[in-house]
This record gives sequence, C-alpha cells and structure tokens, in this order.
Amino acid sequence: MQIKKALITAAGSDQRKLPVQSLVDREGNRKTVLEILIQEVKQAGIEEIGVVIHPGDKDSYSEIVSGDLQIHFIEQDKQLGYGYGVFCGASFIGQEYFLHLVGDHLYMNRTKIQCASHLTETAKKHNCSVSAVTSTRENLIPNYGTIGGRRVQSTTDLYIIDNVIEKPTPTIAEQKLIIPGLRAGHYLCFFGMHVLSPIVMSILEKNIKKADGKKIGLSDSLNELARKEQYMALEKNDMRFDIGTRYGLLKAQLALALSGSDRDQVLADLLDFFANINVNSEAK
Repeated sequence: MQIKKALITAAGSDQRKLPVQSLVDREGNRKTVLEILIQEVKQAGIEEIGVVIHPGDKDSYSEIVSGDLQIHFIEQDKQLGYGYGVFCGASFIGQEYFLHLVGDHLYMNRTKIQCASHLTETAKKHNCSVSAVTSTRENLIPNYGTIGGRRVQSTTDLYIIDNVIEKPTPTIAEQKLIIPGLRAGHYLCFFGMHVLSPIVMSILEKNIKKADGKKIGLSDSLNELARKEQYMALEKNDMRFDIGTRYGLLKAQLALALSGSDRDQVLADLLDFFANINVNSEAK
C-alpha cells in the first residue's frame, strides 16, 4: 500500500479561521496551525495535500503556503456537514488510500515518532484503513466518535473495529461499545486522524444522496466501512488539542512550549507570572 495523499478539512463555519492562527512551535519558530499540520503530514511521507476550505478563503490560505506546489485547495460549496467536507476531496483522492486530518486539531507526540507517521506505517503494515483512537472517560464520549471492537491478539494498541457511533451516550456505549480489556469506564474515541480506503468516498456519496440536503457526519460512513472491509484502530497515548474549544489554542500553545527547546525559560516565566498573581491577590 502507498499513502501519498492527505486531506485536511477546514471549511466549517466554526473552523475556517482556526488554521490561520499563529503559534510558536517546539523549536521556537512562529508558525500557523496549518503550517504545523502540513509539517506533520509531510514527515509521514505524504507528497500531495488537499485542504478543503470555505469559498473565498483561498487567498488567506495561499499566503501561508505560498509557492508550495504540493498543496491543493478544494472549495466546499455547501455547508452540509463534516462528511460532505471529506467527500469534497473525492476527485483529489481518486482511488488511493489517504491520510485525513481535521484542520482544528493539533497533535503532539510523546515519543520520537510523529503521530501521522505512526498511523501511516501501521496502515501500510496491515494493508487496511486505520483510525487513531485514544482512551476516553465515559463522561466525555458524547463529544466524540467512538468505536466498538476487539483487541488484536498479541498487541497492546491495535483493535479490529466492528462498529462506530457518533457521540454516544454512556448508556449506549455500555450496550454497544465495550471493548474487552479496556479500563472500566473508558472507551476508545477518535483522535482526529485517519488513514482511509477510497471506498469511504463511495459510501459518503451514497449517504449524501440519501440525506437529501441534510447535514451528514463521517461516523456513519466509517461504521459502514467496518462492515465492508477490514478496518482497524491504533490506540495513541499522544496528545491532541481541539483548538476550536474554549482555551483550546492556549492549551496547545502551552503544550508546545513546555515540550520544546524553550521549556526552561517558559517554566520560569510561568512561575513568575503565577507568583505575581498570588501576591496581587493577597494584597487585595
């Protein structure tokens, strides 16, 4: 299997401005979220990247990646949900497996191997679609797509996916998504990064037609993918930050700073900051 293309979705009305936000990366360089994502993708051996954008946003995005011929912008003509956004990349993807990331998440590896590289190498090894997942407490699963399945024998981080449910309640998860061997009260939720078979585009096309103009997500199509061919999950102990949530961008910046080359200086500055806040509070 060759994985040479990636698709980043960034066209949602609440998502479109986030990839152009600026951060300081682990090496102390100022970069946009999009540049950090592109770097992650390229380190996984990706040769072409499609970015699904809102109509009219091409100029602001093009300024970020000026002169990079590997980047292709794809306008999402209708706001019909996440699943439709992925489907907008169908012509770009063609009949190839592809890496997919969402444009409002940042990923941080705890080990030497980058998250995207780990995922693509796993997909190549097993010759099938693989989604990154992370163990999540049951009170948080109504925020995420969640999988059910079984652990692959003699492994600690690989699972065969049997079904996918978008934002389940804890009650539904207990009935349909229990995975033997997982810690009690925890489930495997999507990490925001996938390697997907081109078959998912055919499934999305069918489901978009059935939706008849209503918004569709991606999870229902991934659930169907699990019934058509082997589909696996790779459990990640890395960090992901949804920068669209309250303080999400701040959390991502702190994580980058505290795991980077300027860690000691950042820690010293933070200690001074909190000490000053405490002194001022006591003075009042």
